This record gives sequence, structure tokens and C-alpha cells, in this order.
Amino acid sequence: MTVGATPGSEVVLETSRLLLRPWRVAEAVVQRELWTERDPRVPPHRRIDADGHPTVAELEDSIRTNQLWSIGLLAVERKASRDVIGYCGLVDSGRGAVGEPELAFELLRRVWRQGYATEASLAVLEWARSSGYERLWATVWDWNTASRRVLAKVGFTETERKEVDAMHGTTLFTTRRL
Repeated sequence: MTVGATPGSEVVLETSRLLLRPWRVAEAVVQRELWTERDPRVPPHRRIDADGHPTVAELEDSIRTNQLWSIGLLAVERKASRDVIGYCGLVDSGRGAVGEPELAFELLRRVWRQGYATEASLAVLEWARSSGYERLWATVWDWNTASRRVLAKVGFTETERKEVDAMHGTTLFTTRRL
């Protein structure tokens, strides 16, 4: 993995098959597709609402104004085909310990089961380690077996902490030392 970042510059991570880099405004359509593909068990605030929000225009604005999508969650681009297939990165959701960001990833359904989530997550873990983080955590729905497998493959272990939601399922908390 190659990290192409210096202080004050954009982060670019490279693996054998992937580039992880900041989002471009034109890629808001990929973000919208991720929103439309989400499992119906995902809470409503993370899915397209009845009025069609977020729209592509709203997601474009989010990228333009350097909100979460464009800073902590890097676009995952396949090097061979130059297409963006999702995101992976670190976020501070406020649910973990201070100084311990959360690993987050989501890929388009058409590229599932090809090892991209694992490959991207390993790159982000190496970046986090080289940035001085000692521990990361991640949350995952108990019903999301694919993401649970990815987290286990990259060394996360489930903790005793859980958040139970009768409608959407149980959120499991995982952690990993770097």
C-alpha cells in the first residue's frame, strides 16, 4: 500500500487494485446509488426519504463544501476500470472514545464478494497506524454478515457493547488495536 499524503495535502491511498482518494463532485451519482441500494432494515435517516432526499444536487453540495463524504470517507476507485465503487475511511461519529475514529465502508452491490472492502479497509488501517492512531473501532448491524466478515478479516473483534433497536436490529461494536 502506498500513502500519498503530506501535511496539508489530500490523502490518496493505493493498493494493487484500488485508489482511495477524496470525492469529486461528478461522483455524487455514485453516492446516490449507495443510498438507493441500502437494505430496508437500515434506519430511515440513512436511506432515500419519501421526498427523494438526498438528491444528487444535495450530495454534490456536500462534496463541494467538504462535508463528511469528501473528507473522512474516501472514494474507492478501481484502478483498472477507473470507476468509483463506494467509500472507505475514518469518521468521528462521537460514539467512540476520544481519539479513536471509526472505520466505515460501503460498496455498490455489483462489486460485492470481490475482496474490495477488505482491501480498502486494510489500506485505511495502515494509514491510521502511520497517522499515529493506536486503536480503531467500527459498528455493524448484527444482520450484516458480509460486513461482519470483512471486519473479522481485518482484525476487528466484537465487544460486549451493543445498541438494540427493535425495528432495525442490533448494532454491534467492534475494535482493533493498530
